[in-house]
Amino acid sequence: MAKAPVLTPRADDFPRWYQDLITKAELADNGPVRGTMVIRPYGYGLWERMQHDMDVRIKETGTQNAYFPLLIPQSYLTREAEHVEGFTPELAVVTHGGGKELEEPVVIRPTSETIVNEYFSKWVQSYRDLPLLINQWANVVRWELRPRLFLRTSEFLWQEGHTAHATYEEARDFAARIHRHVYGSFLRDLLAMDFVLGRKTAGERFAGAINTLTLEGMMGDGKALQLGTSHELGQNFAEAFGTRYLSRDGEQELVWQTSWGSTTRMIGALVMMHGDDNGLRLPPRLAPVQAVVLAVKDDEAVLAKAREIGERLTAAGVRVQVDDRTETPFGRRAVDWELKGVPVRVEIGPRDLENGTAMLVRRIAGGKQPVALDALTALLPAVLEEDQELLLTQARARRESRTSDVADVGEAVEAAVAGGWARLPWAVLGAAGEARLAEHGVTVRCLVAEDGAVPDADDAPGNVAVVARAY
Repeated sequence: MAKAPVLTPRADDFPRWYQDLITKAELADNGPVRGTMVIRPYGYGLWERMQHDMDVRIKETGTQNAYFPLLIPQSYLTREAEHVEGFTPELAVVTHGGGKELEEPVVIRPTSETIVNEYFSKWVQSYRDLPLLINQWANVVRWELRPRLFLRTSEFLWQEGHTAHATYEEARDFAARIHRHVYGSFLRDLLAMDFVLGRKTAGERFAGAINTLTLEGMMGDGKALQLGTSHELGQNFAEAFGTRYLSRDGEQELVWQTSWGSTTRMIGALVMMHGDDNGLRLPPRLAPVQAVVLAVKDDEAVLAKAREIGERLTAAGVRVQVDDRTETPFGRRAVDWELKGVPVRVEIGPRDLENGTAMLVRRIAGGKQPVALDALTALLPAVLEEDQELLLTQARARRESRTSDVADVGEAVEAAVAGGWARLPWAVLGAAGEARLAEHGVTVRCLVAEDGAVPDADDAPGNVAVVARAY
C-alpha cells in the first residue's frame, strides 16, 4: 500500500498544500481571534533574519527608527478623506476603556500616516529640519474577511517608513530608492525572489497617495503576490495636518511626503515561491540553519564526529545545528529537516565513518553524494551560494515561461485563469478594460514601460499592463 504524502501535493490543491506546510513546518498557528496568528519560533526566526537585513538597508538611506502609538484618535483618520474612505471597511475601533465609554473612539492603527503627520507637523519648522526620515517596526490591524496565515491576517507585523521632503522631486526620488534599492535588493539578494518592479494604476493605488510603486512576484501556482510598496503621498497629508516648513526664501511651504512598507507576508511569499511537495526550500543566506549534521545511529564515535564537524563548519561561518536525537528514528528526522527547508544535510553513520565520508544531501539542487569529511569545510560555503543563485534562477524561469503577451481583455483573462500572467498595452486596456478584468477576479498588478523599467506616469506612451489573479 502506497504511503500517504506528508503534504497535500501542490498540483492537487495548492491552498491545502500551503496550509499543510505552514502547520507541519511549525511556522505558525491560527490565533484565538479569527484572522490572527501565532508565529512559532521557527517562523519568527525567519522574520528576525528578514527584519535584521531590511533594517540595515533602511538605515543606510539615513532613515532612523522610532515608535508611534497603537491607538489613534478616530478624528485623525477623517482629516484625509480618500485615506479614511480606503481604510474604513478594515478598521478595528475601540469604544470602551477602563470600564467606561470613551469620549472619542480610537482606532487600532491600520497604518500610521495620520498619527505620524500629527507629529511631523510639530517637528518640522524649517527647511533645516528636512528631510525627516522615520521608520517603525510595529504591528497593525486591518480586519480581514478571508484570512490566510501570513498572506492576509487581521493583525500582522511590518515596517512602515514615513518621510517628509522639501520638494516633489526629492520625495519622488526617495520613494523610488526604497522601491528599487531597499526592497528590490532585499528580495533578490536575501530571499532569492524574482519580481517585477512597476507602478500601480490609479484604481490600485494606496488610499491618499499620488503614486504607488510595487514589487510583484509570481507564486508557484502562477498567481501574483504584492511583495512591498512605496508610495508618493504628494502634499495630501501635509495639507490635512498643516505640515509646513519655512523655506530658504522665507516662505511657508507644505512638505512633500512618502510612505512605504513590507510585512510578514514575505514569509508566505517565501513558502509559495520556493516551496515544493516536500516542504520549504529556504534561501541559504536567509536560513537560520544552513546545514544540519545528522548522526544516523546512537554510536559514540558517530556522535563525536557529528559534533566535531558541527564545530568546524560553525568556525567556517556556516550556521549549523547538530541533530544527535538518536532516540528519534533517522527517517523521521530527515523528513522534518526537509519540511523545514534546511539547505544542506550532512548525514553520518558508522559506515560513513569507516570510509572517512559523510552523505551530503542538497535540499535545493536535489540529490545526495558522499563527500570526504576533510572536504566539507571548504565545500559547503560554495554549495550554499550556488543553491542561493539556483532558487532565483528557477523563480525567474517560472515567471518568464508562464507570462504571455496578449492583445485584448479576453486573452488576458484566459491566461490568468490558466495560471499565468499576461502583458498587454495599457492603451488597449485602460480603466474600462481594468473594470472588465475585475469581473473575472483578475487585476492589473502593475504598469511597466516597454523596456521593463518603471514608468514615470500612468499614461506614459508604451506602458504595458501586467495582469494576473492575485492573493
